[in-house]
Amino acid sequence: MTEPKPVVLVDGSSYLYRAFHALPPLTTSSGQPTGAVRGVASMLRKLLADYQPEQMAVVFDAKGKTFRDELFEQYKAQRPPMPDELREQVEPLYALIRAMGLPLIVEEGVEADDVIGTLARQAAANGQSVVISTGDKDMAQLVDERITLVNTMTGTVLDPEGVVEKFGVGPDLIIDLLALMGDKVDNIPGVPGVGEKTALGLLQGIGSLEALYERLDKVPELPIRGAKTLPKKLEEHREQAFLSYQLATIKVDCPLNETLEDLRLGEPDTQALISQYRDLEFKGWLAELLDGEDPAAGEAGEGSSDVSAPAGLSRDGYVTITDEETLRDWLARLEKAPLFAFDTETTSLDYMQAELVGLSFALAPGEAAYVPVAHDYPGAPDQLDRDAVLKLLKPLLESDQHAKVGQNLKYDMSVLAQYGITLRGIAYDTMLESYVLDSVATRHDMDSLSLKYLGHKTIAFSDIAGKGSKQLTFNQIAIDDAAPYAAEDADVTLRLHDTLWPKLEQSPSLVKVFQEIEMPLVSVLSRVERNGCYVDVDMLRRHSQELAKRMAELEEKAYSEAGRKFNLGSPKQLGAILYEEQALPVIKKTPKGAPSTAEAVLQELALDGHRLPQIIMDYRELSKLKSTYTDRLPEMVRARTGRVHTSYHQAVAATGRLSSSDPNLQNIPIRSEEGRRIRQAFRAPEGRRIVAADYSQIELRIMAHLSGDKGLLEAFEKGLDIHRATAAEVWGKTPDEVSDNERRNAKAINFGLIYGMSAFGLARQLGIPRGEAQQYIDLYFERYPGVKAYMENTRAQAAEQGYVETLYGRRLYLPEIKSRNGAMRQAAERTAINAPMQGTAADIIKRAMVQVDAWLSESRLDALMIMQVHDELVFEVAESDVDTLVREVSQRMSGAAELKVPLVVDPGVGLNWDEAH
Repeated sequence: MTEPKPVVLVDGSSYLYRAFHALPPLTTSSGQPTGAVRGVASMLRKLLADYQPEQMAVVFDAKGKTFRDELFEQYKAQRPPMPDELREQVEPLYALIRAMGLPLIVEEGVEADDVIGTLARQAAANGQSVVISTGDKDMAQLVDERITLVNTMTGTVLDPEGVVEKFGVGPDLIIDLLALMGDKVDNIPGVPGVGEKTALGLLQGIGSLEALYERLDKVPELPIRGAKTLPKKLEEHREQAFLSYQLATIKVDCPLNETLEDLRLGEPDTQALISQYRDLEFKGWLAELLDGEDPAAGEAGEGSSDVSAPAGLSRDGYVTITDEETLRDWLARLEKAPLFAFDTETTSLDYMQAELVGLSFALAPGEAAYVPVAHDYPGAPDQLDRDAVLKLLKPLLESDQHAKVGQNLKYDMSVLAQYGITLRGIAYDTMLESYVLDSVATRHDMDSLSLKYLGHKTIAFSDIAGKGSKQLTFNQIAIDDAAPYAAEDADVTLRLHDTLWPKLEQSPSLVKVFQEIEMPLVSVLSRVERNGCYVDVDMLRRHSQELAKRMAELEEKAYSEAGRKFNLGSPKQLGAILYEEQALPVIKKTPKGAPSTAEAVLQELALDGHRLPQIIMDYRELSKLKSTYTDRLPEMVRARTGRVHTSYHQAVAATGRLSSSDPNLQNIPIRSEEGRRIRQAFRAPEGRRIVAADYSQIELRIMAHLSGDKGLLEAFEKGLDIHRATAAEVWGKTPDEVSDNERRNAKAINFGLIYGMSAFGLARQLGIPRGEAQQYIDLYFERYPGVKAYMENTRAQAAEQGYVETLYGRRLYLPEIKSRNGAMRQAAERTAINAPMQGTAADIIKRAMVQVDAWLSESRLDALMIMQVHDELVFEVAESDVDTLVREVSQRMSGAAELKVPLVVDPGVGLNWDEAH
């Protein structure tokens, strides 16, 4: 016989507060706080999985007073009101609990403890075992042979023996313990001067509170510190002790509206859960639920409907095309369609080595096709010839007249280019539609977008290919499995466009950003990536050996400074040396409570004159350069091209900036000698030159434009050294009188303020007292009042509308701008000030790239655009065409925006990237 399942009673109020304070302040993309909901829901899911109960209740305290407030006016009086961020989460949590099919109880006039106590005793009297899930020590008084406590957050379980082990007395004396020592959390007074040790000594020596007061004469004989004075103290506070006993006693006989029979779990409301998970942005749980695996749906998804293909997303209309007649029929329909979705399936995510395995199309929602052309596993059925299919489709794929939508079409464009096809007619890209709509709302991959906007979990690649080292490439996957996956990609893409585009159309400025900046850039980036960069492999390898030697020297220095050998890459070992052996001050701790060895902490320690932190920082920098660049770049050179090919990402950085990976070109240091040496390895082949064209102080110029500050505008108009001009304004000197140190300080202020730097941050950067830094900032704002007004207006505007905009209308949403958490709100305010400048700079260089690329295509100059790094474009050009390129690129870059100040471009020419910069 199977053991009867316990009745599970959950102290919802206890977990609500604990989750709120224990977990980071999570929010949705719209700023709705969700941390406490997430924490409590996680605990409930764990209980369901661990106990699989048939009877369960989640109990919360009701608003208003209880009988204890009538007994003692000061009961819980010291507790602050519920924080607003927590109050906002109560109703969503209630709704989620109900959607999970769990009985929810909120009884007025009593506390959750009393409701739980009453139900627990009723169930125990009925012969049932009971599990009370709580973090509240008061509940230990309820424990007996049938009732146990479980703390789901710590995993501890308390039976009667466990209570004795934890508290020093059994469940029968827990109330007495609380009556004597009091409870600060609930403001139960207890006996003044009697702490936990004294209370335990009294109870263990004599017995219950009642027995204690009957035998006060025995107290002086107990081996307790101050035992002789205790009788008088206890007698003096007798009434208070028995009042505390009443306050600490959980009622187990409350008249309730609910009976044990009412605690039976209901069926989860799958559609309500889908809605809740989507609104709260619990994406992992939503994906589980759509797979029918959500624990809220009971054992093994019992009672849940098949929601992996919700209404309106049936796969019945998917076809696999393996004969020319069907392909020609689909081609004719695609040619007539006002818009169709297109996707490729390949052997690799690397566009430079990916081989085409198949193509998929969608004509309408639910109407999609997959054309396999290169599945080559043993026993694979006949397929159409890849070259023949591409020859047939080429006119359609290259047609500007046939509008196409895809998801990250830059990749498909690059893959097709290897087969001599130039993909044209790209009207929409759902990744970019989502990104422009709200860059911080979600990740912009298709699976995430499908979950968020369609409530549909797509077939995962691992579902058909497996995982880990044994994962198949697409050509090895059976067509019967590959076809629904591929067709769904096209189908979902089309559906996403149908959902996202109407949202974008509500904001004409966003449509403009999408159509005039992001979409034209897709083909430009594809070309830049495929152009690649020539790197000197021998130079990098020599540099790598030198870095290894320098790292070894730094290791020896570190050992000498520490007084022993240790692993420089181990935060634990480093922490032991810094904080235990050298007793350096602990500036910050990790989330797990260990003293931090993060870069910012080491920097601060180094500024205070401690040598080992500086050695560690130098070592880490060299280690990173070696592993990321000098070791890795030679391995990334393509045999076919002899070049390195990065991948640019349009939909990652929140502000609109491009990022790159494999390799990351944005993070090669420019100020350090070692970083410059890496840039020297990016060189021009024989007979060619590198041209680097960089915007000069573009974000400061944008600040001048956006703020309209007269002083800044005048300085830029006159072509002054802006940092020297700022120093002269702030310190009341002529530019000629400004020292190099004053210029350096002014530069820190100029750039610091556009990144929202505080006086504290400026003080730390300049190594000056905070008061002096604040004085600098005050002087700056006195001289540039337009900047101050811009910052104040931007903060207010961001708080009012929840987002800021670039000059071209790109939006950055700031969900935490209205947060009641001061640190989060201030971080959002700093972002609000900087984002319009950084985002506008990103928009400008993207516009410049589009214009320069168009000119290069028409001019037929022997030149390639090979990199975009922050505010810089890098080209490789024939020696004979250098002057033309420099002139034309500078003209187009400076003309990419109309600002109130000149947009200055600094071009450079050299044999390598460093020389040209």
